[in-house]
Amino acid sequence: MEYTIIISALTLVVGMIISYILWNMLLARRKKMIIQDAESEAEVIKKEKILQAKERFLQLKTEHDRVITEKNSRMALAENKFKQRETETSKKFEEVQRKQKELDIIKDNLTSQLEIVDKKSDELEKMHKMHVEKLEFLSGLSAEDAKNQLIDSLKAEARTAAMSSINEIMDEAKLTANKEAKRVIVQTIQRVATETAIENSVTVFHIDSDEIKGRIIGREGRNIRALEAATGVEIIVDDTPEAIILSAFDPVRREIARLALHQLVTDGRIHPARIEEVVLKVQKQIEEEIIEVGKRTSIDLGIHGLHPELIRLIGKMKYRSSYGQNLLQHSREVANLCAIMATELGLNAKTAKRAGLLHDIGKVPDDEPELPHAILGMKIAERCKEKPDVCNAIGSHHDETEMTTLFAPIVQVCDAISGARPGARREVVESYIKRLKEMEDMAYSYPGVLKTFAIQAGRELRVIVGSEKISDEEAAKLSFDIAKKIQDEMTYPGQVKITVIRETRAISYAK
Repeated sequence: MEYTIIISALTLVVGMIISYILWNMLLARRKKMIIQDAESEAEVIKKEKILQAKERFLQLKTEHDRVITEKNSRMALAENKFKQRETETSKKFEEVQRKQKELDIIKDNLTSQLEIVDKKSDELEKMHKMHVEKLEFLSGLSAEDAKNQLIDSLKAEARTAAMSSINEIMDEAKLTANKEAKRVIVQTIQRVATETAIENSVTVFHIDSDEIKGRIIGREGRNIRALEAATGVEIIVDDTPEAIILSAFDPVRREIARLALHQLVTDGRIHPARIEEVVLKVQKQIEEEIIEVGKRTSIDLGIHGLHPELIRLIGKMKYRSSYGQNLLQHSREVANLCAIMATELGLNAKTAKRAGLLHDIGKVPDDEPELPHAILGMKIAERCKEKPDVCNAIGSHHDETEMTTLFAPIVQVCDAISGARPGARREVVESYIKRLKEMEDMAYSYPGVLKTFAIQAGRELRVIVGSEKISDEEAAKLSFDIAKKIQDEMTYPGQVKITVIRETRAISYAK
């Protein structure tokens, strides 16, 4: 019995040992299968990641190739322009050399002719002496006495002839003045317009700390590139403390960039996707504000029935300045002045006000063709079905086209009044008054002047002279002398008209 129990126990132990060994073998096989599955799955994942990396690399390479191609095309275009300019310069240089050769030939001819003239002048001088001696013998007067009598008799005639010649020369100069004025203006712009261009094309965005500059630039400059691409504005981040410069000629784009930067800095989330979202949102806000400003302006002035494009252009005037004067404010002033003047003249005040408001819309188009702003504004008004009277007033307010209605000179005059108003275009009142006083004092310094009046915002000087002290010929000479002195010694915008008034009064009393 005991042997049976021992055998059973041994059998049970052996069975358990065999079961344990089989279980371990099964576990080892299971573990090996799990490891093999994991390795195969890891290999699949590895292959997928490699494929994804290759696709990303190909995308980046394609983008890089596209950017390189665009840069190469821009460089080729710039190189072509440079070659064209070089060709034009070479042609101009050859033309100058050819003209120089012609001038040398003409100079040689003139030299030979001058020698002949000198010989003939010697002969004429000898003959002149002979004739003078004969005349002195016949008249009984010396040459000096005859000369003095001739000078006295012809002095007044010579003065009149001289003034008429001066007037003829000035009239002739006016005919060729436009070409010379353009040349002078272009040279002046090249030399001194830099500060004005910077002042009208730059907006300074203030920040709390310079730490924000790094966030705006982003990793490897991706944020600032995204912002410049979305707004079309060049963003300058330099050593200026707590300031970023936004540079663009379009004031609307600068305003969009400023507002977008403000929202991004305030929100704190600055990355390319967020930048595009904010810029689109701000663009929509600005567009809505432009239309709202245009509508509000037309309603305030009582102008109805404007084309939507004209309303939008009027709203854009808010972001444009002309000679430092806000264009929308200037147009509103001109519209109100036109209405008052038209009412006084018995014309339609609404039409005059409409022409005054729209006279400068050619300064704010979406596209900018190479046309004067008055002509461009007239074409826009014609496209928007405005009346011919309004279109002509817009196109002729700078004399680009002929005036056909009375509204045209009204708009021209009111435009000049708004621009010439003291302080309208960055001229300090004190300097304005000082300039007028200097102009009047300068005219007072001449003998015979009784009164002087600087009128039309300093664009005309009227000088009243005494009739017993100055003759008509001397009055013309005085006007010329004052104009020349003002031109040489004073600085002023535009031109100054000098009017000398001489009157004779005959007074009698009936007793």
